Amino acid sequence: MTDYANPSALVETTWLAEHLDDPSVRVVEVDMDPDTYSRGHIRGAVSWDWFRDLRARPRRDLIDQEGLTRLLRRAGLDPESYVILYGDASNWFAAYAYWLMQYRGFDGAKLLNGGRRKWESEGRELTAKLPRWKPGSITVSGANRDNRRAMREYTLFQVGHTRFIDVRSPEEYRGELLAPLHLPQEQAQVPGHIPGAVNIPWEAATNDDGTFKPAGELRAIYEAYGVTPESEVITYCRVGERSAHTWFVLHELLGYPYVRNYDGSWAEYGSLIGAPVEILAR
Repeated sequence: MTDYANPSALVETTWLAEHLDDPSVRVVEVDMDPDTYSRGHIRGAVSWDWFRDLRARPRRDLIDQEGLTRLLRRAGLDPESYVILYGDASNWFAAYAYWLMQYRGFDGAKLLNGGRRKWESEGRELTAKLPRWKPGSITVSGANRDNRRAMREYTLFQVGHTRFIDVRSPEEYRGELLAPLHLPQEQAQVPGHIPGAVNIPWEAATNDDGTFKPAGELRAIYEAYGVTPESEVITYCRVGERSAHTWFVLHELLGYPYVRNYDGSWAEYGSLIGAPVEILAR
């Protein structure tokens, strides 16, 4: 699959269409807009709400292994099953769910290349019928992989020492916007970016249909900014979903071993008292 380092991390729409009745396959839709699922989804897919289902309560954090176990069992997964993730917005939050699973030590997930956009553009089947899966028996028991995630203290310590990739829009990076215009919630207190961060918007890695570009093109994009396989990299955006998409590109498709996603991202960093900030907007 275009020479990706880990081609098994992806499945194509044609493959999924042929395997929807495979008892070992379970499909999960994770959308930016949770209402998208109710307007039609891939047959057999269940929906996870990224805000309600993937976050711990009441504190702000990711669900733990126990919480992930509950979600996977609800989707009908057994130990021999694996999950195909897809969603709107070119798989922003599907990639976020994939990264979360990797962090929590679960390897049984794959991403649908092109996500919902490509599936719809090909005129493939969508249904409003809700699946009724028998609860699965899978248990997530792996340890956290801390080398997948950058927490606040680690991020602050690495400013000036690690390659940061700001995957937001140029307007957010320059400090002209605190958040995308259609996503006003969870704004930071100040605009700008982490000092020294390069701006490589997440969509640089995708084609017009939402699929990922070939590995050679991807390497050229990141190496033009000095991001090489030997680089220690931290990706960030606003709340961690767009940066999870870039984490997937670097870690899974290109095989860069030293890549962490800072899921606190600008919503957290831009609200920290005393944190160093650069701003280009005037």
